[in-house]
Formats: sequence, structure tokens, C-alpha cells
Amino acid sequence: MRTLYLLRHAKSSWSDPALEDVERPLAPRGRRDAKRMATHLREREIAPELVLCSPSERTRSTLELVRAALPAGAGVTFEPGLYLGSVETVLELLHGVPENVASVMVIGHNPSLQELALQLAQPGGDLPRLRAKFPTGALATLTIPQAAWATLSRNGALLTAFVVPRELG
Repeated sequence: MRTLYLLRHAKSSWSDPALEDVERPLAPRGRRDAKRMATHLREREIAPELVLCSPSERTRSTLELVRAALPAGAGVTFEPGLYLGSVETVLELLHGVPENVASVMVIGHNPSLQELALQLAQPGGDLPRLRAKFPTGALATLTIPQAAWATLSRNGALLTAFVVPRELG
């Protein structure tokens, strides 16, 4: 059994139009939401062994704010392909995860995270809600019954949780 956590970066700021997209920081609401998500991760004992993170400022800041809730030994890799990458790019990165890793968190962007979740998840559960919107700061948890990351494919996972920051008091 494997677990995949898809965490969309928290709300970013558009206050400085001179900044390149990759450099946009988190908005104050994004910082609050990421802290709420950190509390959720801690309370639910969500403990990925590996974090794959986009190199954008907003994803790095989201990681920084949730990092204290993650296991101290969790590996972190910044993957350029997660910034503006397609769902195929994200899936290819997951196919390359070492087989001894049981759980992975991807911190990235839409539309690729939402498309990946929709592609991987079997029908049912919170899938209609995720299909309608994967807001900033949201976390989708997918369990993967198959034995290998390399064979992860369409309908190969169960969406076991979908949490958005506004639900986290």
C-alpha cells in the first residue's frame, strides 16, 4: 500500500505586478491557510517519507510553513518539472520514486495536480467535489493498493480524503 498526498500551494499574492510568476510570494491568507494545513497534517499524523516540491516561491513558502508538521527525516526534492509541468510530467516523476518509499507528498500547482488526482482516482467518495474545484492550499490523499510507483496509472488509486483550508477552523 502506498500513499500519495497532493498539496496545492497556498494562496499567492498578485500585489506586485512586476514579479515573474515563479517569484510570486504567498498572500497573507495563503500563509494563514498553510499554517492551518500544518496543524491538520500534525493532527492526522500525515507523514510522507518524500516531498517533491515545485521550485516556485509560493510552493517553497507553502513547504516552509508545513515543514514543522512533517517527519524530521522526510526527504525534500525541488523538481523543476512541477512548475508549469503537465500531468504527464508529474506522473513521470512519481514513476521514478524509489520503491522503498511508501508515501510521497507533491507540492505543486493547478491544473496538473487536479488533473492528476482525477486521472488516478477511482470513481466515488469526494471525487465530484475535487472535480468541481481544487482550491489553493487544498490536500488530496490517495491510497494506492498496487506495489510499485512505476506502474501507477489511471484509476489506480482511491481518493481517501480531500481537505480544503476553509474547512480547517
